[in-house]
Amino acid sequence: IQMFTVMEKLGNLSRGYLITLFFLVFFDFISKLIALNHLELLQKNDFLPLIDFLIVFNSGIAFSFLDFNNFLSRYLLLIIIFCVTLYFLKIFFDESNSLKKKSLILIIGGALGNLFDRIPDGVVTDFLHLKLFDYSFFVFNFADAYITIGAIIFIISELILLKSTNEPKN
Repeated sequence: IQMFTVMEKLGNLSRGYLITLFFLVFFDFISKLIALNHLELLQKNDFLPLIDFLIVFNSGIAFSFLDFNNFLSRYLLLIIIFCVTLYFLKIFFDESNSLKKKSLILIIGGALGNLFDRIPDGVVTDFLHLKLFDYSFFVFNFADAYITIGAIIFIISELILLKSTNEPKN
């Protein structure tokens, strides 16, 4: 029943947030398509001092957690990601703070980008390789960056709100 409430509220999504969400998902999709068409599997390509292009396929979630690459985990993750995305949509619709809404749009856009990428074959295309000197940290995509940035903004806004409610008023 909660899912139908969220789906009903999708029709009430303001144009600005809807355009932003569309742009985020579209840009993630196009970037993955370009990576798939122009990068060779596991071949590093220098780009920036801290970032290389390196295409890999992740059947798990963040940092390859739950990367079992089997039928059950593949579809179980799809269901979990779909449900979590619906939950974040519910939080978005219930939220009144503009900064939190913007952070949630980033998180939802990233979740949808990775969800759509995962649907055909159960894997997500990662191609941005973060490295420092010769140490490899992780490989990610724009959807992962949206989620991370959105989560950081959300946490900071929560901390600011918490601090402002705990300050004594004169």
